[in-house]
Amino acid sequence: MGLLEHMFKNDHLVFLDAASGKKRTLQEMLFPLEEIGKMSKKLAFLYLNGDSISTATYLSFLGTQHATVLLSDALEPILKENLESEYQPTIIFDASRNHIKSYQQKKLANEWSEIALFIDTGKETKVHANCKVLLSTSGTTGSPKFVKLSEKNLLENAKSICAYLPIVKTDVVPLNLSLFYSYGLSILHTNALAGGTVVSGVSDILQKDFWIQMDSHGFTSMAGVPFIYEMLYRIGFLKKKYPSLRYISQAGGNLSQNIKKNFNDYCIENNIAFYVMYGQTEASARISYVPAEVLEKKITSIGRPIKNGELSLDPETGELLYSGPNVFGGYSIKREDLKTWEKIEPLRTGDLAYQDEDGFYFIKGRLKRFVKIFGNRVNLDELERFLKTTFNIGLVACIGVKDQFILVSHCEDDLLDEDIKKKLFERFKIHHASVKVKYLESIPLTNNGKINYKKITAEYT
Repeated sequence: MGLLEHMFKNDHLVFLDAASGKKRTLQEMLFPLEEIGKMSKKLAFLYLNGDSISTATYLSFLGTQHATVLLSDALEPILKENLESEYQPTIIFDASRNHIKSYQQKKLANEWSEIALFIDTGKETKVHANCKVLLSTSGTTGSPKFVKLSEKNLLENAKSICAYLPIVKTDVVPLNLSLFYSYGLSILHTNALAGGTVVSGVSDILQKDFWIQMDSHGFTSMAGVPFIYEMLYRIGFLKKKYPSLRYISQAGGNLSQNIKKNFNDYCIENNIAFYVMYGQTEASARISYVPAEVLEKKITSIGRPIKNGELSLDPETGELLYSGPNVFGGYSIKREDLKTWEKIEPLRTGDLAYQDEDGFYFIKGRLKRFVKIFGNRVNLDELERFLKTTFNIGLVACIGVKDQFILVSHCEDDLLDEDIKKKLFERFKIHHASVKVKYLESIPLTNNGKINYKKITAEYT
């Protein structure tokens, strides 16, 4: 039984459009793809945003055997063309275009809307039978590198998440993260399997309209990456009450300890469960989680593995390894890669970690985020965590530049360069001459809300 069939078994599932207030069943959401569904397995590019039509289009393709590449509809036209030239998709969904060279437009309508698909049956890209969804890990850069995920990967991961998140039939959950991002996609999958009302077309979580929608519809949960929580902290989220909110979740990178603690204290006071999770797109999203009831004691941990998953440490390097049914089938960086499917066991996360006496795992840094300064190995992730905690700040970026010096970028206008250098010397014995500090109006982020180190480096050098 496929993922969509499992969703149909949820009798409480309803899709709500935030703007219009219209409610629809799963069947009513779908567009008629019967004719397209009769084709042999094809490659489809779906350029998505947060509206109900994007959600419905993805769900409709989920019911076919075709492989879908999920992308942002905000990609620059030249990036779209480059990707399409490389991968030669048979089907394209892109509401921002009314013409694509060599493709015929086919309009499909259900009772509430209409979409246009672009089809070129001359494009015969071969796709492995296991390959169902392809996701980029690079945000909006238009990189041709995709993670290959099977329907089993997605279904098993969704089931594992449902086993620990308190998803119930009365939930009203906003899709406030992009569907082309593994975290956002998993929110749709898990709540469609076990929840109640899934809300599309919500405003940006940092805009006033989102909170108006929250009051109006009674959102029961909220998800965010570190950047979102750091911004919510700044704009005073913790000073207000949200009666409908039952739990919140955070993934997508390390949230600074002080902000995490403030959110956890608030959640304990207001009877809200706070779930901190760790994952990678290569594992269809989640790998581990910290149970809400122990987060106070394990505030810096990534928790224990999800159901049916297993974590271990490489005895030589200390790299965190993961095994489970949600591990991907390899990367695709060119069209020919879609023909193959690898058995990857275990998944090498690229993170250095350790395990405590209670079986909880803790990340020490990235395997590749080390630099040598004057012969000494420096863990850049450790520096970032130290600076965030010491100065009680949100975003800070530490970058090694040609093993010559460490560039510290931040956006706190009252933070002095000398104070940063002094603290780094006191704690890590890094000489002042090895540290350069740059103030930025804002820290550049990828589309997934993570620090864009490449852009900071490029702008500096």
